[in-house]
Amino acid sequence: MLTYSFETIGSCSMYEHLYRCIQEDIRSGRLKANEKLPSKRSFARHLGVSVITVENAYAQLLAEGYIYSLPKRGFFVEALPPAPSVQAPCESAAPAEPTQHWNADFVTNQIPPENFPFSTWTKLLRNVLSQEGKNLMQAPSAQGCRELQSAIAHHLYAFRGMQVQPEQIVIGAGTEYLCGLLVQLLGRDAVYAVEEPCYQKPAKIYETCGAACVSIPMDKDGVRLDALEASGADILHLSPSHHFPTGIVMPVSRRLQLLHWCAQKQGRYILEDDYDCEFRTNGKPIPTLQSIDTTGRVIYINTFSKTLASTMRISYMVLPMPLVDAFRDKLGFYACTVSTFEQLALAEFIQGGYFEKHLNRMRNHYRTQKSAILTQLSESAIAPKISVLMEKEGLHFLLKVHAPVSDEALLRCAADREVRISCVSQYYRGTPSCPRTIVVNYAGLSTEHREEAIALLIDSIAAAIAQA
Repeated sequence: MLTYSFETIGSCSMYEHLYRCIQEDIRSGRLKANEKLPSKRSFARHLGVSVITVENAYAQLLAEGYIYSLPKRGFFVEALPPAPSVQAPCESAAPAEPTQHWNADFVTNQIPPENFPFSTWTKLLRNVLSQEGKNLMQAPSAQGCRELQSAIAHHLYAFRGMQVQPEQIVIGAGTEYLCGLLVQLLGRDAVYAVEEPCYQKPAKIYETCGAACVSIPMDKDGVRLDALEASGADILHLSPSHHFPTGIVMPVSRRLQLLHWCAQKQGRYILEDDYDCEFRTNGKPIPTLQSIDTTGRVIYINTFSKTLASTMRISYMVLPMPLVDAFRDKLGFYACTVSTFEQLALAEFIQGGYFEKHLNRMRNHYRTQKSAILTQLSESAIAPKISVLMEKEGLHFLLKVHAPVSDEALLRCAADREVRISCVSQYYRGTPSCPRTIVVNYAGLSTEHREEAIALLIDSIAAAIAQA
């Protein structure tokens, strides 16, 4: 008869321990298919447990299909198919890449912890918990909490001169999510266009959602209108106030031409990605394309990931009024992907003036940061071999290397020193261009390690030039 020990069952109940023992014997094949199990009473006497223990164990095995019962005959082991074997990994499969440690990272804009307003945010979270208890339990609409919609609308008017209604605003967990919603709203049959070069995620999102995506080459003023016309595009995704990675600021003449392109055909829209407009360090922010749109064809999108923290996945878009009802009819069944808790805290952060103070502090910080970086570069040994481009805009600038060196060599020499960089050529979907131009994102550098990071960058470039 089956024998099991109950001496080391830990916190398990006796019936659960017995159930697991029998289950393991069935799965391992020690108990064969259709083999009869002991009767409940004789099994209980043999094990020295109560009949109810055996009864409960059999009941669980029966419920899960490990055994079956026949009237007046007892319980029997079910015939189970063999468990699938674990296959060895394919020899050609690439091993998982280990997490890379970087001594300096000029690719990501992950904000250092010392720049986040922890004390203010903690206070506001407490306020929300104590004052908004009932509201926290209510699910917001698909477009988000009214409080945050109103706060964003007020901020856009004060900071960007945009006159929008709260109901035009849709809040979501990141720009990527909002781009996916737009494909569902505007249709997969539309042709989506991105700038060339560009940040690659939007194009990948459009294609993953099943939409066609084309790249539009740029000149010194932004996307070329002739290429846009020839592409057959319906939706144009662009960053007119500070293009990434080139840093181009689109002049008003090109903006008006693009608005005219939109108006020529029904169903055309421009998605204006204003990702780092808050950090123009010289002069006033560039007016938005949305603010001069009179035909309701510009969808404005922005994020708090650049201003507060990259891990704060809160973005928003402003729909033209004609699309608001369409969004509610077509996508209103969605649940908002940002928690009510976070939305109400952020609304207080904006309405209480904390956001404006934070932006002013960060502008001063980045202005000081960039000045120190440019000074260090200008005083370095490689200064005659480099030039700085687009340093007056946003949170990155370009570093042009005037030497017969390849982008691959620049990347390799940087990686040898555990310095992470990217080149403009890497942001082309088609044939790469603009060689020997490094994109320097400096927002993620801490003040403490800034000088060391720039010294490593200088050393990497010097090494690549020496090898050329």
